[in-house]
Amino acid sequence: MAARPNIIFIITDQQRFDTIAELGFPYMETPHLDRLVREGTTFTNCHVTAASCAPSRASLFTGYYPHTTGVLKNADTWQHSWVELLNQSGYRCVNIGKMHTYPYHTPMGFHERYVVENKDRYLEERYYFDEWDKALRARGLVKQQREFYRERDDYRTALGAFDWELPEELQSDMFVGDLAKWWIETYPVTQPLFLQIGFPGPHPPYDPPRRYAERYLEKDLPLLEVTQEELDKQPPALQELRQHNNEIDHDSVVLDLNPTQEQRHRQRAYYLANVTMIDEKIGEILQSLEDRGYLENSVVIFTSDHGDCLTDHGHSQKWTMYDTITRMPMIVWAPGRFEGNRRIDGLCSQFDIGPAILELASIKPPENLEARSLLPALTGGNWQPRDYVFAEQVRDGILTGCEFMTMVRSHNWKLVHFLDEPDGQLFDLNSDPDEVNNLWDSGHTEHQARKQELLDTLREWRIRSQLSTANLWADFR
Repeated sequence: MAARPNIIFIITDQQRFDTIAELGFPYMETPHLDRLVREGTTFTNCHVTAASCAPSRASLFTGYYPHTTGVLKNADTWQHSWVELLNQSGYRCVNIGKMHTYPYHTPMGFHERYVVENKDRYLEERYYFDEWDKALRARGLVKQQREFYRERDDYRTALGAFDWELPEELQSDMFVGDLAKWWIETYPVTQPLFLQIGFPGPHPPYDPPRRYAERYLEKDLPLLEVTQEELDKQPPALQELRQHNNEIDHDSVVLDLNPTQEQRHRQRAYYLANVTMIDEKIGEILQSLEDRGYLENSVVIFTSDHGDCLTDHGHSQKWTMYDTITRMPMIVWAPGRFEGNRRIDGLCSQFDIGPAILELASIKPPENLEARSLLPALTGGNWQPRDYVFAEQVRDGILTGCEFMTMVRSHNWKLVHFLDEPDGQLFDLNSDPDEVNNLWDSGHTEHQARKQELLDTLREWRIRSQLSTANLWADFR
């Protein structure tokens, strides 16, 4: 087998871990992702390093934590990545769909970029016209978006779930999937190839064509119970976040502070339907890759940039540190290269896949990366899971109740720290895997010991990070 494989990196936006049937969630319809799980290696305890899009992606594509990259919120400048190293080594580097760089069109090391960004842009470059906007305009159409949804009688109760009513092929995920197929089917087969495909969904608005949603509306879907006791024990910053998302309709979602089970079920159905629609496109992309001869020597990687609370814990979208936000599906599929049907439960950070991609391409990763390569885990070599994973989120236009939020998680415990605030979150993940019982103020001796241990770990991590990357950006910029 050739040493330098094609690398196909598929990234969805805001897709929870519990959305793939083969990973133990039988209410899902995901036959193509199921295939990747059965024939590939899945990291089942993989966590992102940030609770929103751009910081998470910048970390993933550089191998550094958000506080190191300086990309702490959406619209922070992000223009460099390890894709440049692939480019320099002879890979043809192509991006189709969402990357969430800023500016959106910065090269990032790609030879070609077909940019498709957020479904409902407001905070960043509202009037930037991407490939999807242009395609709609060529048809004399304007995409469904916030101004139009606000005119609906059910806008404040729909929780962001709406039918896509324009031609199906112009729905954002349909469009990206078809655009990827077009590129694969028309470009001459020149190896090696690095192809990043970024689906905008299932990020809201949750807007699949009705026929996909109907299947899930008939299903019994799991909804985490939200109690007043849980809400009362959340830190003030998260209580403010709830109120903020009730008053301001980010991404066409108005958070109902006390939604009915019917509202929650309908939102969940539309979200999961969007996942199934994307899965269908992934199957078509894999077929196009096979037809063009790419899969004979390819590694396909699937993940997402963060999850979505979907009213679990009483919250809308991301900006929190629950596992529904930080824990991501990470699947690596390469029959004949890596053993199939493997599940690896050891803790890892999502950006650990970056140096593994470079090593697959016979490129030595930069020595000061904060990411640790997952390649030994994929090859069955000597790989040590992380003792802790970390995630960060700065104050932005949505998380307005604190200056900085940081999460540290071991296999069994999680702590969330809010800068200059006396309140936080502490969860015993063994006895409370759903993270509903906040032990921050518990007087129990063990709980206080764990709290101090994790606070100490957080401090040491930041100091070591600052030391190891002290001269990074002077050279990088």
